[in-house]
Amino acid sequence: MRTYDHPDAVALIADVQQEYVVRYGEVDRTPVDPAEFAPPLGLFLVAYVDGVPAACGGWRAHDADVELKRMYVRDAFRGRGLARAVLAELERTAAAAGHTRLILETGSKQPEAIALYTSAGYTPVPRFGYYADAPEAVHLGKELETACPSMP
Repeated sequence: MRTYDHPDAVALIADVQQEYVVRYGEVDRTPVDPAEFAPPLGLFLVAYVDGVPAACGGWRAHDADVELKRMYVRDAFRGRGLARAVLAELERTAAAAGHTRLILETGSKQPEAIALYTSAGYTPVPRFGYYADAPEAVHLGKELETACPSMP
């Protein structure tokens, strides 16, 4: 876990923002406050490979749900299962924090992200957020498995 404004997180977020520029012509303009990703209201993860920041992602409270933001794997580390591992840990921690659904916005020009999310059980949800009216926006969500106390 890292803070959203930790130097490794900042570098990865800058990389993902540049990826948005390449694909969409501009950065993601969704308003983000780093404090939203601090426990207990949120969480931000950085995955390392041999001490090098390789991937990131976080969740923040969004009404009754939690919203996934800034999922990214650097080019040199793609194809190793890092995105799936980060996603699984974000789902696990959100569920452990008592949340029951994770939602996200991605875009039609990110087919690899859409494939990851749909293969992990995400399905369309009502449009929300900054890009609710953007034609290229894809809005997905997933019910999280919460641990049930054992019955005697």
